[in-house]
Amino acid sequence: MSGRPVRLALCLAPVLLAAGWAVANRPLVYGGVRRLGVADPGWLLAGAGFTCLTWVAAACVRQGALPDPLPPGPLLASQFAAGAANHVLPGGLSAHAVTLRFLRRRGVPLERATASIGLYSLARSSAKALVLLVFLAASGAWRRLGDLAPDGRLLVPLAAAVAGALATAGVLLTVVRPLRRPVAGLLRAALADARAVHTRPCRVLALWGGAVAMPLVQAGALACVGTSLGLGLPWEQVVLAHLAAGTAVGAVPAPGGLAVDAALVWTLVAFGASPSVATATVIGYRMLTDWVPLVPGALVLSSMIRAKAL
Repeated sequence: MSGRPVRLALCLAPVLLAAGWAVANRPLVYGGVRRLGVADPGWLLAGAGFTCLTWVAAACVRQGALPDPLPPGPLLASQFAAGAANHVLPGGLSAHAVTLRFLRRRGVPLERATASIGLYSLARSSAKALVLLVFLAASGAWRRLGDLAPDGRLLVPLAAAVAGALATAGVLLTVVRPLRRPVAGLLRAALADARAVHTRPCRVLALWGGAVAMPLVQAGALACVGTSLGLGLPWEQVVLAHLAAGTAVGAVPAPGGLAVDAALVWTLVAFGASPSVATATVIGYRMLTDWVPLVPGALVLSSMIRAKAL
């Protein structure tokens, strides 16, 4: 009973943050919502198709990060359910928690399940950075991103914070002996599974192919929404904007991707889009990828819990 208010607050936090931003930017949001009413339904349907491919790509990466075979249907359902749970905590923690429970129910030991989540995150971030570098090298629009780059003075406290976190972790592992055994076991499991995965071509293809495909299909959904609204930007610039915004603020601890949405609007405007159309594009993109699948994903999550698959 005592935990219910906390859970309710966590579930409502993304909604309250979005509502606060909408109130602070009423004219922009109103114009964006009005434009969504005249969007091309064909392109919106295509965006929905790209959205469905994101769960397929996520399931591929999850399977590629683990040597053990997983049933494709329940694995795909778990990623759909994880998308609904991902609105509760920032940084994908809720989705990882759902996947961890799914792997544990499939008989995967805790150390190996946790190691697979680490490999999944590493592959996704590495592949996204690689795709971003390819688009930066191939497109001349990267010069417009210079105005969005943070001031160099902000890099000093950021570097200090990262160094402090690494130093604190090193001190804890050195001083607190009970932490050494689980951390060492996790590292051994991670290295062993990473070696095993990369000796099997099917796992390598699933891991890295899915990791490369995921940001591309997400950007494809954004481009379809933009085309339906007459955004007026080439697809390569929309993909570059999505990659740049997600890479720049993807680590900001805000549930529901709110920080990424704000950066995405600014990036599209920097590329030459109208602010109202850019806002409508991001709202439509968020509706397709998060808000519309939220209730079905919650139902799938509940059904998997009742079936003891989670």
